Amino acid sequence: MNPVLHAARLGLSRGWIEFKQQLTSVSDLAFTVISTAAFILVLYLQRDATVPGTNVSLAAATLPGVLALMIAVGSLLGAIGALSVEREDGTLLRAKALPQGMVGYLVGRVVSLSVSTVASIFLIAVAGVVLVPAVREIPPGGWLVVALVTVLGILFSLPLGAIIGALSPNPQSGTGIAMLTIGAVTSISGIFYPISALAGWMQGLAQAFPVYWLGLAMRSGMLPDAAAAAELGGSWRTTLTFTVLVAWTVVALLLAPPVLRRMARRESGSAMEQRRVRAMQRIT
Repeated sequence: MNPVLHAARLGLSRGWIEFKQQLTSVSDLAFTVISTAAFILVLYLQRDATVPGTNVSLAAATLPGVLALMIAVGSLLGAIGALSVEREDGTLLRAKALPQGMVGYLVGRVVSLSVSTVASIFLIAVAGVVLVPAVREIPPGGWLVVALVTVLGILFSLPLGAIIGALSPNPQSGTGIAMLTIGAVTSISGIFYPISALAGWMQGLAQAFPVYWLGLAMRSGMLPDAAAAAELGGSWRTTLTFTVLVAWTVVALLLAPPVLRRMARRESGSAMEQRRVRAMQRIT
């Protein structure tokens, strides 16, 4: 068997095992349950409200943003956090020492994070169908758009998170900086609202990041056509939206492997020990 394919197959198996281990980890499971329950609670509290000036359900308008946020933030931070931890505990160093070990490691990490993200999204979507009558009216084509957007979102978010984590010289500070950056980008990207009310320069800045297009694509699949009137240009800009998302996906997938290989080449026992010593000095 081809060594790369064999490593990828082992990575698939490892990713599934890691996901099942998350289901038995109290801390991992608690975080997922609490965050998912919080979003479901928001939908429940908004179930009888409407967007001011319209007859659009407020819960139905919130749901696309919730799903887009979980994809972007969950996948990005999940990849950054996992890479940071595993650079510190020697997992990457051990993977590097094995034949095609990095291939198996990356495949495993992508599988475990993807399955976790999809599971959370599925639970929230089901809750939306149960709690919000307007969500039950979404046609099959709309759910197909949601599924496609979810796949694209994961495909560009995970590699971007891996790139950010790999470029960070300090794994601990990298996670914190990434959280602040993602929070700033998300706040102007109109995840929960159209950005047409923002200043012109902020609209341009928001459109430079994929988070805006992810939210727009989710809204196009889950909201009625009349809701597009609030968007830029008064339409969903479907062709442009998916072109941008595909472009980000292609760029992220092309850049991630060489960046990760470069990071792996620089990993060594001495480098890991130096980071440990610096961390201990900060504590003391």
